[in-house]
Amino acid sequence: MTRAAIFDPFSGIAGDMTLGALIQCGLDPDWLRALPARLGLDGVGVEIRDVVRADIRCAKVDFTIPPQPHGRHVHQIRKIVEATDAPRDVKDRADRAFTAIGTAEAEIHGVTIEKVHLHEVGAVDAILDVVGSIWGLQQLGVEEVYCGPIALGDGTVKAAHGVLPVPAPATLKLLEGHRVKPGPEGSGELVTPTGAALVRVLSRGAPPAEYTPLRSGFGAGTKEFTGRANALRVVIAELAPEQNAKKGQTLFRELEIGSDPNSGISDLLEIVCDIDDMSPEYLAAVAERLREAGALEVVSLPATTKRGRAGTRLEALCRPADAARLEEILLVESTTIGVREREVRRRALERNVIHVTVLDHDIAVKRVSLPNGGFRAKPEFADVERVALATGRPMQDIFRLALVESERPVEG
Repeated sequence: MTRAAIFDPFSGIAGDMTLGALIQCGLDPDWLRALPARLGLDGVGVEIRDVVRADIRCAKVDFTIPPQPHGRHVHQIRKIVEATDAPRDVKDRADRAFTAIGTAEAEIHGVTIEKVHLHEVGAVDAILDVVGSIWGLQQLGVEEVYCGPIALGDGTVKAAHGVLPVPAPATLKLLEGHRVKPGPEGSGELVTPTGAALVRVLSRGAPPAEYTPLRSGFGAGTKEFTGRANALRVVIAELAPEQNAKKGQTLFRELEIGSDPNSGISDLLEIVCDIDDMSPEYLAAVAERLREAGALEVVSLPATTKRGRAGTRLEALCRPADAARLEEILLVESTTIGVREREVRRRALERNVIHVTVLDHDIAVKRVSLPNGGFRAKPEFADVERVALATGRPMQDIFRLALVESERPVEG
């Protein structure tokens, strides 16, 4: 049997609502109260209390946050998350959530992700909401997450950049590919960017047709409406084996059958299809969509198909929990009429991403730990290219300068 969390966002979703629902589902309140200290967020308090929303008892989570810097950039948030003692997969999914938020904001405002920052208190709220929700689900033994249709609210919202329609543009971009619905009327904003990012990185899609509920909980939103509960319901449920696309699929890598987080060996799935009737540029766009949706690797190989036609074999490596979503992307957005799935075992070297400053510009550098105790570093090409264009220096110069900076001791 697989343990799943089913989100029912009938009144939207936010990070604090998710945490409140998880508390009612059995998450230890003291664990949540200790989270700010584990993240190095000094002086932050956690208040957990019972409130009533339309005669339903809900858990309300609030953070008391001392004065903060003007804002935190995405790479600064990554450092905070990386420094905690959270399991590797919790850190990875939190990183994906903040990257998704930063990417959406950057695209909406026409800037690079390096210039995006979460304002003041909101940045601390977001860190606690994202890490607390993802880690909290693991604490409850959740292996899969599903999400029903999301109520968006209506009207407008006042943001730092002016009055925006509901949902805010970046929030709607984060929800692309998920089922949503407008309203209820007069509710205003019901979905926050943090809530949308959690759905984006956790949800496998619509809830299964059948499940056995084990526990349920309601997390309260801040607004109160007459005659309607402003809350998120989360159901912790067991799924019968036939409800799973693949037995042993899980949300977290360390729970996957055959996975060994200490050796870097994990059991993954490879999704394969052959395509011979699609324009190369459109096929390349599909490959990029797979990467954005969580594929670990996507490779295109030349292939010869029926009647000697020249084609392309597309191979996507993924965690089992992501397979169904990636297969749907291939079947909907490419011209293939079928995909194959096979189990593979991968040994991956431990890696992390650090950020260095070159000529006053931020560059991400991937560092890989080698079995002999050494490491190998590679600056991200997109960052090198961006800095080269901004400074007028050759890309090879920027590449070498970034390598030199990456060899300095890493803070923290």
